Formats: sequence, structure tokens, C-alpha cells
Amino acid sequence: MRTNITLIGMPGAGKSTVGIILAKNLGLGFIDTDVLIQINRQKTLQQILDAAGHLQLRAIEEEEILKLNITNHVIATGGSAAYSAPAMTHLQSISTIIFLQVSFEEITRRIRNFATRGIAKARNQSFRELFDERQELYQRYAQKVISCDSLDQETVADQIAQSLQIVNCK
Repeated sequence: MRTNITLIGMPGAGKSTVGIILAKNLGLGFIDTDVLIQINRQKTLQQILDAAGHLQLRAIEEEEILKLNITNHVIATGGSAAYSAPAMTHLQSISTIIFLQVSFEEITRRIRNFATRGIAKARNQSFRELFDERQELYQRYAQKVISCDSLDQETVADQIAQSLQIVNCK
């Protein structure tokens, strides 16, 4: 039985916030792989991007995800986790993967700090191109998709629990 829930999606989709709420409601632990990277590397994601580039950040993200050996957790991944087939295969083996689907318009409304947020994309790639490219990857790996545009984070967390038929402990 899979004992973890992994949240994937674009930056600004609500993975961390929903993940914390879901973990609290279900009595699970919570891990944010972006925070794990920052703790283990002693640098912000943006510092890693500035020093080594987006491909190195993706490699670091893959490395950190492959080290995960946990049960009974909600895992919020970085937005670029889906670029790594080994990382996603590992997450599929230890968890149920949920794609928090948010429209491009909603993401751009939510995110104001594109330049400093630590988003792993090529320098010449537009945010729209990145969004379109990642949607296909998220769909490929997701076992469930939750459309989040018009929902608050509590409702998204409740929908995930319901979709997995997990009793909410609130």
C-alpha cells in the first residue's frame, strides 16, 4: 500500500500550502523538496540557479527525491521534479501522485516574483513555454488530477483526501 501522497504542479499551484493542510488534517508528516534542497545545500533555489543554472538545480532535485525513504508523509515537490523520470518513478513507487492543476492565467495572477523565485527554466524560455512544457509531464505522472483554479487550499486538501478515500481527521 502506498503510504505517501506526492503533490506536483507549477510554482504557485499551492503544493506547499495544500500539503501542510493535508498533512495536518490526515495526521501525516510533511516534506517540501524545495526546502530540503535549501537545507542540504545551504543555498536558496535562486542562488543555485544563479551559480549553476537550471539543469544543475534539476539534477540536485532528482538527487534529493531519490534519497527519500519515508512513509506516512505528504511530499510537495518542486515544479521541475517531473523532468526526472527516475525521481518520478521513485515517487510513484512510494506514493500516490496528485497533480494540482492551475491555469496559466491563475498562476500568473498568484506569482509576482518570477525573477527571484528559483524557477528552473532555461534563460531564453518564456514562462508560458515552461508552463506548456510541464503540463504534459504532470499529466504523464499524475495518478489523480485536481483542478484548483476556483478552490481555496482547504477545499483542495479535502478533495484530495476524498479522492483517495482517506478519512479526514479534523
